[in-house]
Amino acid sequence: MEIRQCENQEQLKQLADLADVIWHEYFVSLLSKEQIDYMVEKFQSYDAIDRAIKEEGYTYFLAYEEQTLIGYMGVKLEEKRLFLSKLYLRKDKRGQGLASILLQKAVDYAIVNGKQSIYLTCNKYNQHSLDVYHRKGFYDIDAVVSDIGHGFVMDDYILQKDL
Repeated sequence: MEIRQCENQEQLKQLADLADVIWHEYFVSLLSKEQIDYMVEKFQSYDAIDRAIKEEGYTYFLAYEEQTLIGYMGVKLEEKRLFLSKLYLRKDKRGQGLASILLQKAVDYAIVNGKQSIYLTCNKYNQHSLDVYHRKGFYDIDAVVSDIGHGFVMDDYILQKDL
């Protein structure tokens, strides 16, 4: 697997297209189709990702296998921590250790940039992901319910890993 920073509009379009596929496949057991559609448009669409990069300080890393985009990760440097906003792989690429490689990229990026920890939010009912993050050294620091508009909420745990 090769990891590259998202640097142009074509990569951003491929990223948004992949996000749409992954979200509609992965979250169907946790969220309604209406909420998935809303969240993809609000957080994972071409315009949302472009805005996150240009205006909010996010960096996206793209995971390729033989020149094919198979996953992605979005991070944001904060004062003392790195926010791991997104880390997703195509369904056929999960369970092969590739998410661990992406996560290590986040750790390395945080360390190079002088951060003390990494934190993320994870749906309270996404037990598989919670278990994976706990095995990787993350621990729960909070639980939040965030209103994201249109009558939808994100019901998440906040997890952190000290570096």
